[in-house]
Amino acid sequence: MRRSAEHGFTLVELMVVIVIIGLLATIVAINVIPATDTARVEKAKADIATIEQALEQYRLDNLAYPSATDGLQALINPPAALAQPQRYRRGGYIKKLPNDPWGRPYRYAVPGRKGAFDISSLGADGQPGGDNENADIYSSEL
Repeated sequence: MRRSAEHGFTLVELMVVIVIIGLLATIVAINVIPATDTARVEKAKADIATIEQALEQYRLDNLAYPSATDGLQALINPPAALAQPQRYRRGGYIKKLPNDPWGRPYRYAVPGRKGAFDISSLGADGQPGGDNENADIYSSEL
């Protein structure tokens, strides 16, 4: 009589495969996580550029930028203190104000550090200053 051979993997073979998968996952994570931080900074810059364009359209129609008290909400709804409300564009200047990639609203300052206004994000740490992904992002520096 002949014994049939058993089919399957040994424990050692399974452990080798698990270790290889773990190493590959580590290599991918090390290479992907920094790219995520860079992508967030680039998204913040793109959002700021979009808000800047909306502010320029607002200025062209209403002859001034929104006041600091009206803020960026003036791009969605006409401010109560608007001198000539009939000049305000129907539907607003931007459909929705985005939050920065870290979930916080963009900041608006009038006058800006180097121009008429500044749009800014405090970066990943949410604190003024910082380096790399924690650095503040300003419209005047783009």
